[in-house]
Amino acid sequence: MPSANQQPSSNPASNPDLFSIPQSFLLQIGTASILLLLITGKTTVRALEAIGEASEELFRGDRLPILDFPEDHETDQT
Repeated sequence: MPSANQQPSSNPASNPDLFSIPQSFLLQIGTASILLLLITGKTTVRALEAIGEASEELFRGDRLPILDFPEDHETDQT
């Protein structure tokens, strides 16, 4: 059994201070990614709304030609 007063071995691979990243840098990356996500979401919603409105115009029939139907009194004479 090892004695209680032994010093732990210093292993440089497990040292967390070796690869420490400043908190301000992590905060900046997190903030930028959230803002980019929000902007992308709003742009996607606007694009989908535009596609929806365009499909409504396509199926509404405003651009279809007006057909000449015979009047009711013309069909009664034949």
